[in-house]
Amino acid sequence: MNPAAQPEFETALVSTLTRRLIPFLFLLYIVAYLDRINVGFAALQMQAQLHLNDEVYGLGAGLFFAGYFIFQVPSNLLLERVGARRWLAALMVAWGVISSCMVFVRSPHSFYALRFLLGAAEAGFFPGVILYLKNWFPARARARTVARFMTAAPLSGVVGGPISGALLGLHHAGLAGWQWMFLMEGIPAIILGGLAGWYLTDRPEEARWLAEDERAWLLDNLQSERQETAAITSANIWAAFSHSRIWLLALVYFGLNTVSYGVSLWLPNLIRSLSGVSDFGIGLLSTIPYIAAAVAMVLVGLHSDRSGERRWHTAGPAFAGAAALLLAAQSTSVAPMIAGITVAVLGVFSMMGPFWAMPTSLLTGTAAAAGIALINSVGNLGGFFGPYIIGLVRTRTGGFKGGLLVVGAALAVGGAIALLVRTRNQVPIAARTADKL
Repeated sequence: MNPAAQPEFETALVSTLTRRLIPFLFLLYIVAYLDRINVGFAALQMQAQLHLNDEVYGLGAGLFFAGYFIFQVPSNLLLERVGARRWLAALMVAWGVISSCMVFVRSPHSFYALRFLLGAAEAGFFPGVILYLKNWFPARARARTVARFMTAAPLSGVVGGPISGALLGLHHAGLAGWQWMFLMEGIPAIILGGLAGWYLTDRPEEARWLAEDERAWLLDNLQSERQETAAITSANIWAAFSHSRIWLLALVYFGLNTVSYGVSLWLPNLIRSLSGVSDFGIGLLSTIPYIAAAVAMVLVGLHSDRSGERRWHTAGPAFAGAAALLLAAQSTSVAPMIAGITVAVLGVFSMMGPFWAMPTSLLTGTAAAAGIALINSVGNLGGFFGPYIIGLVRTRTGGFKGGLLVVGAALAVGGAIALLVRTRNQVPIAARTADKL
C-alpha cells in the first residue's frame, strides 16, 4: 500500500469497525450498567418495605463488587480461551436471570446473596469487552473507542432513571413497584445474550464483513503492536501480577469506582433527602449528571487520542470531581447538590477512555487479559467501599456529608496516583486521523 494513503485507509477501517461493533456492545453495556445500579431506585421502596437500614442497604449494594472481585480474573481468562462471542452471551443470560430473581428478596441475607451472585455473573463482561476491543482496534484509536463504548454507562442513567422511576409506580399481581422494576429490567439481558452469540465475531481473521485488504492490514498492524509491547514485558499471566504500574492503575480505578458507584447507588436517596419530588421526578432529576457525563467523556477521550497524552487526561477530571464533591457535601438544597454531583460524575466518566488506554499499552496476550481483569477486579472494590461507607456514615450521622467527603478524597488520591504511571509512547493521531473520525 502507498504509505501516503495509509492514514485515510486506517480512518476508513476504524470507521467500519466502529459501525459494526460499537453500537451493539454499547447496547449490551447499557443493559449491564442498568442492572447493577437500578437497586438505587429500588431502595426508595424496598428499604421501607423490607425494613433495611442505610448500612444494610449500602452493604448489599456494595456486595455486587465482592462477587465481581472474586470472579473477575477467572472469567476473563475463560473468555480468552473460549472466545468472546460465546462467553459474553452466556454471562448476559446468567445475570439477566439473577437480576430478575431480585423480586424474591425478603430479607437482608437474600439481598446480600443475590447482589453477590449478580456481581459474579457480570464479572467478566466489562474487562472482556475491553480485551475484545484491544483485539480489533489499533492503539491509536483505542481511547476514543473505549470512551464511545463507555458512554453507555452514563446513558444507562439517562434512560434508566425515568424508566426505573416509572416502573416503581406499578403495583399489580401481588408485586410491588420495585419488584416489577427488577423483573422488567432483567429480561433485556437474557434476550440480548442470545443475540450476542449470533452477532459478534471473535477475531478479525474470522470477520467476513471485512474486505481482504482491510483484514490483512488490521492483522498486520495489531500483530506489530503486540510484538512491540512484548519486547517490553513478558506475555504471560504472571507479568500482570508483578507489574507495579498495573497495581498503581488498580488503585486509580479504586478511587474512580468509589465515587462512580457510591454516587450512583445513593443518588435517588440523595435527591429525595433534599426534595419532595415523586419517584418519577427523582428519575428525571437523576439524568442530569449522566447527560453531561456522556458528552464530556467522548470529548476527553478524543482529545487524549489526538494528543497521545493519558495521565493528565485521567488525573485532571479526578481532581475536578473531588472538588465538586466537596461542594455537594456542603449543599442544603437540591440545585447546588445536583450541580456538584454532575461535575463529579462528569469527572469520573471522563477519566474512563484515557485510563483504559494505559493498561493496554503495557501488556499483551494472556498478560493483557489478566492485567485488565486485575485492574477491574481490584478497582471495582471501590464499588463496594463507596456505597457501603456512605450508608455507614449516614446511619451514624443521619446525613450524606461525611460519606461524600470520604469518597471525594478517594478520587483525589486516585488522580494523584495516575500521574505516577508512565506508559510507552503512543503515536498521537493529531490532525492526521482523529480529525476525520
